[in-house]
Amino acid sequence: MSAIVIAVSRSSGHALAKPNEGSIRLLEGLGVEGDAHLGVTVKHRSRVAKDPTQPNLRQVHLIHAELHDELEAAGFRLAPGIMGENVTTRGLDLLGLPTGTRLRLGGAMVEITGLRNPCAQLNKIQPGLMAATLDRDANGNLVRKAGVMAIVLAGGEVKPGDPIAVELPPEPRRPLVPV
Repeated sequence: MSAIVIAVSRSSGHALAKPNEGSIRLLEGLGVEGDAHLGVTVKHRSRVAKDPTQPNLRQVHLIHAELHDELEAAGFRLAPGIMGENVTTRGLDLLGLPTGTRLRLGGAMVEITGLRNPCAQLNKIQPGLMAATLDRDANGNLVRKAGVMAIVLAGGEVKPGDPIAVELPPEPRRPLVPV
């Protein structure tokens, strides 16, 4: 199966869940038009409290629908946007991509900056959800499964059904780390 966008979401307020939309517009260097996290500098409240001048490396949040499938099999009831993502994908191993990977989403292009670090707010959706988005690999290293963060390189409209094209960065490639 080819990689596609299955849902797009945004929220003008700092609520975790974001309602699905028919389309969203990504604005170059800023993020999702009409979303609370839009801006050149960081907008996540905990990060603003530490240093409001930090660059916003979390302009767009992407989650793979396969995570929803995995969590549903474990008894959680989820839908696109409920975990705060702007773009829900299918058919693409987001977590396996290196830092700097570029994704063409509809008429826009984003660059992956790193992993989303799951937070305790996920437990407000359903108890135990945060722990369910964390795992350990064969070496005992923590694996964060709550999606990736990106910046907008080229603005444009993104809607469900849009194909996703992947452009890997040049070697040497760096693994994703939380941003």
